[in-house]
Amino acid sequence: MRYNRFLALAPILVGLGSAPSLAGSLTSQVNRLEPLILGNEQSEFYMSQKEYHLTAGKYYRWKITSSGRREYNIIAPELWRNAWIYQVKVGDKEIKVPALDELDFDSAGDEEVYFVPINAGTYEFRSRGLEQRGMVGKITVE
Repeated sequence: MRYNRFLALAPILVGLGSAPSLAGSLTSQVNRLEPLILGNEQSEFYMSQKEYHLTAGKYYRWKITSSGRREYNIIAPELWRNAWIYQVKVGDKEIKVPALDELDFDSAGDEEVYFVPINAGTYEFRSRGLEQRGMVGKITVE
């Protein structure tokens, strides 16, 4: 799986030079996705965005905000397996992670994921256990 991710990045690496210059070049221009808001005053099952359209090879910041109305666990396993994750930001803390499984919100707050989608496709994101309540969306990468 990791080998396939490298192969997908190979054309970018060749075009930009070494991996450190890749990170510097990609992360200098962040594309901010519309924030995903979980829960609101009317419904604890509210999800502000259910669809995103991204371009492979571009650097994105995805801010996810929990209202704190309940616990939310955002998962997008196929997306994360097909992306280079630069960092996850929680408050003023930046966490460098090689892989991502789940974003947990036990209370109100924000988390941000900075990533580059590598492979085109349609990927589902959802709040684990709340899919039947409509907390499901999709990310299309072209």
